[in-house]
Amino acid sequence: MADRWDEPMRHEPVDTNRRNSIGQRYELDDETPRDHRLGGRFDDFLDRDDPSGGDLPPSPRSARNIGRWIVRGIGVGIVLLVIAIGWLAVTAPLSRSLKPPTPPSITLTADDGTPIARRGAIIGAPVDAAKLPAHVTDAFLAIEDRRFRSHWGIDPRGILRAFVHNVGSGGVREGGSTITQQLAKNAFLDSDRTAARKIREVMISFWLEAWLSKDEILSRYLSNVYFGDNVYGLRAASKHYFGREPEKMNVGQAAMLAGLVKAPSRLAPTSNLEGARKREMLVVRAMAEAGFITKAEAAEVEPQRVLASRPTRLPSGTYFADWVLPDARDQAGEIKTEATVKTTLDRRLQNTAERVVRQAGLRQAQVAMVAMRRDGRVVAMVGGKDYAKSPFNRATQARRQPGSTFKLFVYLAAMRAGMTPDTMADDSRIEIAGWKPKNDDNRYLGPITLRRAFARSSNVVAARLTQEVGVRNVIKAARDLGISTPIPNEATIGLGTAEVSLLELTAAYAAVANGKYPVHPRGLEDSGASKSWYQSLTGGPSTMPDGIREHMLDLLGASLRGTGRAAVLTLPAYGKTGTSQNSRDAWFIGFAGDLVVGVWVGNDDSSPNAGLHGGGIPAQLWRQFMVSALNIAPVVAPVVIEENAMDPEAVVGPDEALDESMGDIAAPEGTIDGFGMQMKMGRDGSISITPGRDRAPVPPDAPPPRDRRGGDEGDEE
Repeated sequence: MADRWDEPMRHEPVDTNRRNSIGQRYELDDETPRDHRLGGRFDDFLDRDDPSGGDLPPSPRSARNIGRWIVRGIGVGIVLLVIAIGWLAVTAPLSRSLKPPTPPSITLTADDGTPIARRGAIIGAPVDAAKLPAHVTDAFLAIEDRRFRSHWGIDPRGILRAFVHNVGSGGVREGGSTITQQLAKNAFLDSDRTAARKIREVMISFWLEAWLSKDEILSRYLSNVYFGDNVYGLRAASKHYFGREPEKMNVGQAAMLAGLVKAPSRLAPTSNLEGARKREMLVVRAMAEAGFITKAEAAEVEPQRVLASRPTRLPSGTYFADWVLPDARDQAGEIKTEATVKTTLDRRLQNTAERVVRQAGLRQAQVAMVAMRRDGRVVAMVGGKDYAKSPFNRATQARRQPGSTFKLFVYLAAMRAGMTPDTMADDSRIEIAGWKPKNDDNRYLGPITLRRAFARSSNVVAARLTQEVGVRNVIKAARDLGISTPIPNEATIGLGTAEVSLLELTAAYAAVANGKYPVHPRGLEDSGASKSWYQSLTGGPSTMPDGIREHMLDLLGASLRGTGRAAVLTLPAYGKTGTSQNSRDAWFIGFAGDLVVGVWVGNDDSSPNAGLHGGGIPAQLWRQFMVSALNIAPVVAPVVIEENAMDPEAVVGPDEALDESMGDIAAPEGTIDGFGMQMKMGRDGSISITPGRDRAPVPPDAPPPRDRRGGDEGDEE
């Protein structure tokens, strides 16, 4: 063909049974059968094996494509890295991590917008982790981030451990954030819990690890972390709680501060010293497990004491402001300037509560009062007689035995078991596993209705009911209505031996008033925004069946015709008295209209108060508050007394008198005849004088007159 350029090209015949030169060049195996050849098919080409035993190498074009995509990926990664570094340099400058996150100054207002409190943060000077004693930094590393010195900002092992623990416990109990992540969150990010914020947190953590040393990261973390009591930074916390510089703290003090980081508002030792000490010892054990201290050194660490903290006196609602402030700060956490948070406090009702307590005339004894709406909105709170002398909030922080007020849960369990107020009960002596409850006046009426037993607060009937319905069901009733404090699994709980707070017990009575349970007491208008989706789905209230609620209202109404008759109002009212052993604590909790109010009176040291009982001072304080709060007239008509009404757990003997430390809260009631006149002193303190006659001499053998004054104790009427 090379010599015939002038001839037109011709198609050569194709011999399909013969290989061309190209085929001979690439097919080395001439013995390969025809049916195993490629035959021009692309699939067979891909599936063809290398004659040497391995796959054929990729074609040069495929290799070039892979290399091209690798180069492109590296280029895109470099561009993204440059963009990320630029974004971090603008949004997360390293200088910001040197400054504590100055929280906004919060102004609390009443429900009408009137300011009631204003608070700012206590911020200490920065610390240098390299200059702190080893046990100070080790305490934080042991409990917060043991692998801090080895990881690069995040700790996969810690995250996996936290995930396993949370799954096992059925909730979020443990976090996997490192100290670097916590610094990133505190210094640069908001408090929202979105996935985007978590990604930014991880990126900033890597950024901090790349540009700062470990000691620099730890120093900045310790300088701006929150320690409760509105205190930020290790130096401020050490001075606030211990009155010393952080360089001079001992192991126990460092461990206590390290333990506060988990829940600073709840564990602040000025309000929860017991919880702070338990957390302190947990940190000490963690230090020993991590090898920072020896077991012998850990055994020598003692629970630490803290300085008394007395916040600045507030114009109104001081105890309330202290209680609501942590939630208010959480609500205003995303605000970077001064914030105003509206609370549920009603100034008129708060002033009424303070006036009633002030006029009670109590001397050594203390008092607490909580008023809330049926849905849990707290409108008034008094935690003691004088905040300036004692900021300890006895309404929220004190745990005392509730006495017969706890019988609410015993009778609720009985109503759930199918009983009614007309069900007959045996008011006679009983022995339960060696325990012999008794009515302290040694009077037992035999078969009586549950309504009458509740009205006269019979101890033996309450013990029988607890045994009949089961201790577990009584505990369940208490838990359903919101009681969270420990309750022993024993029959004596029916008489109120488990300790509770006034706030929690008042909320339990609010659940009966509201018809839905549990009722969560709150001090902010909008408290649902902070709930997680899981809480929103599972934490909703349950409705109390109408029949059971009507039975409970029947019983609580009967109580005001019995032991609680000093609390009777001119409108329907419901409540229960309570007196702990030896008259150490006296309670009255009840509701009328849209208000649920609880009152406690007693001594801080739990010493006895002769003559103190729930149907006396607490019931009278409750009535005085309600008359003013509901703007109703005081009771002037004679009160119908339930027959044999008494409180067996707080009967006063004939030789006992009211402790002088209690003082008088109301004018005595009664009639005095003499000198041709009759002077009558009313229950509300009014005095009327009318012509009368002198009483005839009383025969020596005549029985003494019965005392007909209201109260838990005394003879039957």
